[in-house]
Amino acid sequence: MDNDIERVLYSREDIAEAAKRVGGELAHDYENKTPIILVVLKGAALWAVDVMRYMQYTEVEFIDVSSYNGGVASSGEVSLITDIKSDVKGRDIIIMEDIVDTGRSLMFMKDLLLERGANTVKTASLLDKKEGRVVDATVEYIGFDVPKAFVVGYGLDYSVEGKEFYRNLPYVGILKKSVYAPEHANLVDADITSTH
Repeated sequence: MDNDIERVLYSREDIAEAAKRVGGELAHDYENKTPIILVVLKGAALWAVDVMRYMQYTEVEFIDVSSYNGGVASSGEVSLITDIKSDVKGRDIIIMEDIVDTGRSLMFMKDLLLERGANTVKTASLLDKKEGRVVDATVEYIGFDVPKAFVVGYGLDYSVEGKEFYRNLPYVGILKKSVYAPEHANLVDADITSTH
């Protein structure tokens, strides 16, 4: 799988430092509080576990939304696949994301939680791809700002016919265009982004 990576953006060590930094910020900001850590499946699982190690009190919940439907570009419509089970009324929620790109999924989740009476809803994302934004979605805690590229690894995948590849890589890297768009392999800036 390493041969499919154009270059590594963030190493295992880089990610560990980012998790420690973000976890420390969250521990400070939520001192003496018990927020719900809302892990966005499946990509954010590794990030959430690493960040939570530096926090004192948390509850953990899971949610799964999709705006890609198996493609390489957002469909623009967000679907709720797996709903949170806890009552969020009056609670502080921290959405754990692997990557925020267009911002549509994040806005969908924030609106949903606020409608259900959440006290606050903030986001801690491993990667923030601001260049991809189409809605005004704010990420309060950021591991790394990432360029507009197709990134995989450390939870982020490339899905082919329902099979998910590259989540298990210990780093975040740019996937070679020849892997996901052979017809565009020689284009430097093919307008194709991550599946997340």
